[in-house]
Amino acid sequence: MRITFWGAARKVTGSMFLLELESDFRILIDCGMDMDSEGEEMPVYPGSVFPFEASMINVVILTHAHLDHTGKVPNLIREGFEGPIFCTAPTTDLAEILLYDAASINKSKLNKYHKRKGQSPGYKPNFNLEEIFQEKHVKQALSQIKSLAVNKTYKLTKSINLRMISTGHLLGASNVYLEIEENNEKKSILFSGDIGRQNYPLLKDPETPPQADYVICETTYGGKYHQSLIDTEEELLSFIQKSCIENPGKLIIPAFSIGRTQAILYTINKLFREKKLPDIPVFADSPMAMKSNRVYEAFSNHFNEESTTFKKKYGELFYGNNFDYIEQLGESKKISSKPGPCIIVSSSGMLEGGRIQHHIRTNLQNPDTTILMVGFTPEGTFGHKLRNAPGVIEMGKKNVPINAKILNTDAFSGHGDHDDLLRFIHTQKKENTKGIFLVHGEETSMDNFKDALIEEGYQNVVTPSKGESFTL
Repeated sequence: MRITFWGAARKVTGSMFLLELESDFRILIDCGMDMDSEGEEMPVYPGSVFPFEASMINVVILTHAHLDHTGKVPNLIREGFEGPIFCTAPTTDLAEILLYDAASINKSKLNKYHKRKGQSPGYKPNFNLEEIFQEKHVKQALSQIKSLAVNKTYKLTKSINLRMISTGHLLGASNVYLEIEENNEKKSILFSGDIGRQNYPLLKDPETPPQADYVICETTYGGKYHQSLIDTEEELLSFIQKSCIENPGKLIIPAFSIGRTQAILYTINKLFREKKLPDIPVFADSPMAMKSNRVYEAFSNHFNEESTTFKKKYGELFYGNNFDYIEQLGESKKISSKPGPCIIVSSSGMLEGGRIQHHIRTNLQNPDTTILMVGFTPEGTFGHKLRNAPGVIEMGKKNVPINAKILNTDAFSGHGDHDDLLRFIHTQKKENTKGIFLVHGEETSMDNFKDALIEEGYQNVVTPSKGESFTL
């Protein structure tokens, strides 16, 4: 069999790995959108946005719902993929929210494009028209999904077994474990997906995967350690006290609507319920977060013991008397200029789109505002630029002074750090592991993690390039 790395190769986004068996059976593990493809060219199959013919794929397996792992599934459907899509039940429901939202954004892009083209026939859009999918493609994709339980072995064919192993990170996120018999020889392959953290709010700790011959492991935090030396709850409490109580200002938290927002709102709710904070207003400014909350509530069997106990005691995880969920855009813009103290949690986490942009634009020059960055922001995103801006940043072709405080924490990062990645690899015995492929990380992170594994005695540790193939 052969594996080809078509995404998340020496970079963080766009996970897409093609496994081809000698029987001409093809499995695609993740089909993610590349959030940072600037200046990058990838060979494509004629008339396709993929480097392969979509109709030749037999099965798709999704590790979790984030768009950098699922965002090109509708494109695959659009180009003729008719096979089943396997993932966990929570991933099914969360992916539905994310993909329909992406289709809505695409519709808006197309409307603007056609309007501009009508006014200027030579107008060229700043996006690839071939990558634009519509709601009908999302609907068809969802009809092809087969939801699987975790820790249960399923037969894809007579010679292929599939097992999903819960890995934290996000509701429903899983490792993918494949056992394949080929030419009377059995081989096992473990795809990490995105590895979660120990003691993360809401979710259970990652489970132990079985031994595999080959491991494909993410390296987002390779060589890096989460800054938080104190409890996540205590750290957020400190940020709120300094930003909203000691200095009665506004705390703006950019966060992904799915996963990060739930962890933050739950932690804030805990602080209020435990009387550690006065009842200052909390604005959850993301309609998508409201939908995601309902999915989280529906799959509470995935929660850890602490959050399960909390829900039994208070009945609500993400709501409180001082919580206000903002639905209308006009209302969202009003709270941007509302004086503090208050907390605004809004999407998106990388600041590349969503309502967070007008909150940032309105408050960036306000010295009473604190902007708390809570997650990983790849190079090229506005979030990364803001983190590293030297007192001024370009917004809408204007240089805007930064008077607000820009603070960083990775306390709410759903990604495991270097130690968590090692913990995952340590489930695999050195003498039984034939190869480890490192993906989904910046090159320095991959190199640091590779060096650590080699120093520990692991053999055949590889950092593949995009499009590189290996025979297993």
